[in-house]
Amino acid sequence: MTAKPALFTPVLIAGCVILMLSFAVRASFGMFQIPIATEFGWARAEFSMAIAIQNLAWGIGQPIFGAVAERFGDRRAIILGALFYAAGLVLSSLAVTPGQHQMLEVLVGFGIAGTGFGVILAVVGRATSPDNRSLALGIATAAGSAGQVFGAPTAEFLMGFFSWQTVFVIFAGVILASLLALPFMRAPALASKAELEESLGTVLMRALKDPSFTMIFLGFFSCGYQLGFITAHFPAFITEFCGPIDPSGMLSGIGITTTSALGALSIAVIGIANIVGTVTAGWLGKKYTKKYLLVAIYVGRTIIAAWFIMTPMTPATVLVFSAVMGALWLATVPLTSGLVAHIYGLRYMGTLYGLVFLSHQIGGFLGVWLGGALYDIYGNYTLVWWFGVGIGAFSAIVHLPIREHRAPALA
Repeated sequence: MTAKPALFTPVLIAGCVILMLSFAVRASFGMFQIPIATEFGWARAEFSMAIAIQNLAWGIGQPIFGAVAERFGDRRAIILGALFYAAGLVLSSLAVTPGQHQMLEVLVGFGIAGTGFGVILAVVGRATSPDNRSLALGIATAAGSAGQVFGAPTAEFLMGFFSWQTVFVIFAGVILASLLALPFMRAPALASKAELEESLGTVLMRALKDPSFTMIFLGFFSCGYQLGFITAHFPAFITEFCGPIDPSGMLSGIGITTTSALGALSIAVIGIANIVGTVTAGWLGKKYTKKYLLVAIYVGRTIIAAWFIMTPMTPATVLVFSAVMGALWLATVPLTSGLVAHIYGLRYMGTLYGLVFLSHQIGGFLGVWLGGALYDIYGNYTLVWWFGVGIGAFSAIVHLPIREHRAPALA
């Protein structure tokens, strides 16, 4: 009797560690929004633009690092990404002008690309059996959420003792420490003979001519917009517009006495709920049609975002929104990456998913930048929030026509 292939392989565990630490740092950037703007007297749009450029550089770097991994090896791509990431953080700690911050966030964005989903999920996908692949991708994605659970609160805690500049340097050390998991990132090239015989150009051309690839690309845009805006602006949004915290209530009993602390908690709650959501999405992706699961996720996001902006903000509504949005937060990632692998194969999954992820990060760029720009114009986030509601509904619609089957080889 043949033994069932293991789900928790060394590759999966090591990939989870790297993703967790990478996303812990990345998820904390919203906590620096007010301290940096206050220290230098900048408009909100200045540091928002820096984070927006980080998101865009992450998206541009994703297919590049995917191609580097497929050409020179996964571990070399991850090392290169970690070096970019650490260098960007250290140099950003020395920046004193908006232009310096914005330029250096290119290095951070490329670093996230090299230590993030595009490279790591491709390795995990190749190292996992077809039966376990969707669930393994969900678990790896959930690891990024686990980093989000403690990333923002850790930044808030450290800034109680150190300057934001020192915290950036500490986080650079954390990124370099994640490379200790690298020796376990060895994955076989699980690809069919036909896939191995095809060149990257051939597979890429087949994808670009396939309307389903275009729809996957367009649909991922709203995910990046919503995640980028919330990660960068939600803590500040809560700090400035949430109702007061009851000093005798449950939140005060656990040490949450200010709206700033509630902002950090909200990011952590999103991360906790996302662990459940992404693992569940990966498990469901093994049993049900991935495109319909994605439609359901985007519909759910649209409903909860519309409810939140139409309801007076209180600590209770913040936590309800964070929990529901968190359950849907990165649930799109194992389904979208699994869809790309299913339709176009594993050989060039890193590059193809990287291209799809570029759409995600273009959305992230606009979500972060518009959040800061429209706040400076109107003094609130209402308009940029409604944009997110609209494009969430668009993503739900655009996934419906996707043909979820293996794309035929070009003649």
